[in-house]
Amino acid sequence: MLRILATSLIALLSAASADAKVVPFPSTCQVQDIATNATSLHVRICGTGPAVVLLHGYGETGDMWAPLATDLARDHTVIVPDLRGMGLSARPAGGYDKKTQGYDIAGVLDALKVAKVDLVTHDIGNMVGFAFAAEHRDRVKAFVLMDAPLPGVGPWDEVLKSPLLWHFRFGGPDMERLVAGRERIYLDRFWNDFSADRKKFDEESRQHYAALYARPGAMHAGFEQFKAFDQDVKDDQAFVAAGPLTMPVLAIGGDHSFGPVMAVVMRAAATDVQELVIRGSGHWLMEEQPAQTVSAVRAFLDAKK
Repeated sequence: MLRILATSLIALLSAASADAKVVPFPSTCQVQDIATNATSLHVRICGTGPAVVLLHGYGETGDMWAPLATDLARDHTVIVPDLRGMGLSARPAGGYDKKTQGYDIAGVLDALKVAKVDLVTHDIGNMVGFAFAAEHRDRVKAFVLMDAPLPGVGPWDEVLKSPLLWHFRFGGPDMERLVAGRERIYLDRFWNDFSADRKKFDEESRQHYAALYARPGAMHAGFEQFKAFDQDVKDDQAFVAAGPLTMPVLAIGGDHSFGPVMAVVMRAAATDVQELVIRGSGHWLMEEQPAQTVSAVRAFLDAKK
């Protein structure tokens, strides 16, 4: 009986370990810290071919993109930075408005001598990507945005009414003191509440990202991303007023999250928008439905070659 029980326990632990894994980038990828726009971004560079940039959002880092980067690196140069102040990038005192961060991305591409890119973004990465695309329209061939709104664009005022988005106004010295040493508790709230199935955002991933956000200055930088939204509204409305984006756009939402609203947002800012809803997913598309998401991005980019 004890032997059977021990064997069963080992099997369960092995299965849990197999499910809970932070997917690594291919060993052939290079990692560089690239000086840009008065800061430095931590950047992964994989593969060869037409360039594609992957921009992450809050609660994660560029590490979230490993499954997609692995697929795309077969025939693309894949460029995956950690955003300003996040992950292993430098944490300057300011510049967390998304227009400034768009110039961060432009500087990385200039350093790598990359002229034109496809752009794939999630969460706050959408906002940085939109600013980059609006300021550098001739450099973006196709644009995929996933499951987050754009400040000041389309139904932004209605989106803000959601009680789930109280964190948009959460920040400042007292809030930083409250979460200091409790980063995992704070971040669990997002990983749980924004998932269709919270178990899909596994324990190893939670530990990995919580450790990165517990680094000195990381939570402050994260709060600064949200604090900048008022400026982002002004900048995004100016971008829209200058004329809609004309490159092909794929607007992806999880069916338990933004769903078709992503396409509503982008149709207020672009002329060539395709809509896609990922089944069985909340906000964390790359964790909850990686195969569907990778397949969708790959199909869209291949069709635009």
